[in-house]
Amino acid sequence: MKYTNYDIIKRPVITEKSMSCMNDKKYTFVVDMRANKSMIKRAVEDIFDVAVETVNTAKYVGKKKRVGVHMGKRPDYKKAIVKLTKDSKTIEFFEGMQQ
Repeated sequence: MKYTNYDIIKRPVITEKSMSCMNDKKYTFVVDMRANKSMIKRAVEDIFDVAVETVNTAKYVGKKKRVGVHMGKRPDYKKAIVKLTKDSKTIEFFEGMQQ
C-alpha cells in the first residue's frame, strides 16, 4: 500500500514543551505507526518545503480507561520530533503560536 505525505503526518503536537523546542527549530508531529524515519523526513520536506536534519521517533501505548463497568483503551500513537537545518526556513503552520 502506498502512503501519501498527508497519511504519514497526522497532526502537530501543541504542548508547552513542544512550543519551547521550536526555538531550536524542532517540530513535533503525531505520525502513522507504520512510518519510518525516512518516510517522515520525506513527508515533512515535501509538505512544508524545508530541509530536515534529523528525525527522532517514539511509540506510546494508550492508557487503559474505565467508564462504569466497561474497560476501554485509548489508541496507541507514534510521535516524531523533526529538527530542521540551520539555513532552513521555519514552518509557517506554527508561526502564530510562538510567543
